[in-house]
Amino acid sequence: MNIMAKESIKASHRTVTGKQVGALRRQGQLPGVIYGHHMAPTPIQMDLKEASHVLNTITGSSLLTIDLEGKSLSVLVREKQRNYIRNSYTHIDFQAVSLTEKLRTKVTIELTGVSPAVKDFNGYVITNMNELEVECFPQDLPERITVDISSLKKIGDMILVSSVPVSDKVTVLSTADEAIVVVTSNKEEAEETPAASAEEPEVIEKGKKEEEEAA
Repeated sequence: MNIMAKESIKASHRTVTGKQVGALRRQGQLPGVIYGHHMAPTPIQMDLKEASHVLNTITGSSLLTIDLEGKSLSVLVREKQRNYIRNSYTHIDFQAVSLTEKLRTKVTIELTGVSPAVKDFNGYVITNMNELEVECFPQDLPERITVDISSLKKIGDMILVSSVPVSDKVTVLSTADEAIVVVTSNKEEAEETPAASAEEPEVIEKGKKEEEEAA
């Protein structure tokens, strides 16, 4: 099965580790590692500017191709470490996947539309879920799952997992009768509920110093 991902990043094998990685970053290189499908963890390095351009435009369920010195690997981003002061990436973890084997992962929920209950009844939309767990082949993973809240017309209306439209190539594993969003008239209840996150699923944005960060 030869299906190319929309985005690709060129990489080379990385031999430096520990404190020496700091010097690598100062040379404009971004360290990373590929692990996963039938392969030992492989340290890599990428051009920081080129890799950042791709990483800034994808989600955690976006299928990427890593061109590792001529060898193409299908991967998902699993962790992004970042220096928030410099606003730059410091390390990326990629998970290698097989295009012929299904995987389980989480996909970000993106809310769209305007709820009439908010406009007409001064309701508040509470977000109970920020992502859905799904199972499918990597190439069939949606980058995000869009939920239109314009169907929430009165207080108490909700949108359940079971009512979210997805491709027939994707199986939703999250509980079918769980509410993704619900409309309430209680402002305090709405304020206590965390807003939907725009972060990628299963991708942890880390800002702390990592083991390989130079002093």
